[in-house]
Amino acid sequence: MKIIIAILIFSIIILFHELGHFLLAKANGIRVNEFCLGLGPRVFGITRGETVYSLHLFPIGGACMMEGEDEESGDDRAFGKKSVWARISVVFAGPLFNFLMAFVFAFILLCNIGYDLPVLSGVSEGYPAEEAGLMAGDEIVKINHTKIHFFRDISAYTQFHPGETVTVTYERDGERYETELTPKYNDEYGYYMYGIQGSAEKTFGSVMETVKYSVYEVKYWINVTLNSLRALVTGQVGVNEMSGPVGIVDMIGDSYEESVSYGYFMAFLQMLYITIFLSANLGVMNLLPLPALDGGRLLFLIVEAIRGKRVDPDKEGMVHFVGMMLLFALMFFTFFNDIRKLL
Repeated sequence: MKIIIAILIFSIIILFHELGHFLLAKANGIRVNEFCLGLGPRVFGITRGETVYSLHLFPIGGACMMEGEDEESGDDRAFGKKSVWARISVVFAGPLFNFLMAFVFAFILLCNIGYDLPVLSGVSEGYPAEEAGLMAGDEIVKINHTKIHFFRDISAYTQFHPGETVTVTYERDGERYETELTPKYNDEYGYYMYGIQGSAEKTFGSVMETVKYSVYEVKYWINVTLNSLRALVTGQVGVNEMSGPVGIVDMIGDSYEESVSYGYFMAFLQMLYITIFLSANLGVMNLLPLPALDGGRLLFLIVEAIRGKRVDPDKEGMVHFVGMMLLFALMFFTFFNDIRKLL
């Protein structure tokens, strides 16, 4: 069951991503030869107009194949014949649609479960929050220069800045105050803590409030992804802690089995939560300025826009090919690393 659910989640995320490329390609008059879900041999295809809509054997990807995207073409509607800004809009649309999808799903989720405001329900005895005079009812609005929208923002900040002394801005009775906190290491849990306690109670707001907090939800997962990448680059997190497709499938399966005991609707909401995270994650990862990713293609297009001349397509193609090989190598590494962790 968990494999089926994982395939469904991945397929929806990839479909939305490629749909972004597809719609902007059509809007800019670019010929789309094929719009497909999956990789490998084609198992089903139907032609509508000039485009083949197809399913491929391996459900691990998808593509919006545009005329003249990676090769020279004499077609006036080829990708390479359009203006640089038209091409930028088409490439950027994929990650953008991932963020839009995450927002829509976040709105559905928060309408059903509410959101966790950063309001204290109490403080732990002997910890910095108590010593600084924080108390139940205080609302944390900022840690250093980072705005706090959810209670889990506080935990995330502590996780990515362990042991760091911070300036906390909080509200009490309509007034704002500041205090400094140095987190204390908890041997039992194995991480740093401010000693701040949150309530399990969720808040339900108006439609516009829910829209606002849906944006914050997407922002939260974008920040988690960026901070995770920073931790990986700086060595705060080791490469062995990375998870690939197998690890994600296992995580989805564990979450489903745990949540389905509370009913199928709760399981659906939990899968929605995971989809929000994965969709925002894919949007961020695809915008990284690395070869073969949308971010790498955008980098070449921005260079073209600045210099007023296109980079040699053969050289660009070679760079993307090398990048693709490196991505496949990373995929194989994470795959076997996931298997090792499961054994």
